[in-house]
Amino acid sequence: MMKRENSNRTRIVGLRFTPEEYAQIERKFRASTCRKLSDHIRRHLFNKPIVTTYRNQSLDDFIEETITLTNELNSIGNNINQIAKKVNTLKQIPEFKEQLLRFEFEKKILFNKMDEVRNHTQKISESWLQL
Repeated sequence: MMKRENSNRTRIVGLRFTPEEYAQIERKFRASTCRKLSDHIRRHLFNKPIVTTYRNQSLDDFIEETITLTNELNSIGNNINQIAKKVNTLKQIPEFKEQLLRFEFEKKILFNKMDEVRNHTQKISESWLQL
């Protein structure tokens, strides 16, 4: 049977903190990967490494750009759906030709945006793979 790491921890130290001090300690604890506050404090006291979580700015930028591009693609998709609905209800040839031209225009915009998303994703993945 494996001996527990803290089985010989028999001494208790009581500390009192101001609300501000405790909030600061708790903030640092929540940003770490420690499961218990006592483990976090013990690591800090004995200068052991504390692993903290962090925000990946490049990932945040990627997500923001992807959301923008996705919204633009949704708008283009809505335009294409409206064109298709209109084409299905057309009875006059001149209006049909106009809708086909509009469709081709929106299709080009859509494909350009899809290329933009593909290129942006490629750039981000290449930067993540670099060490």
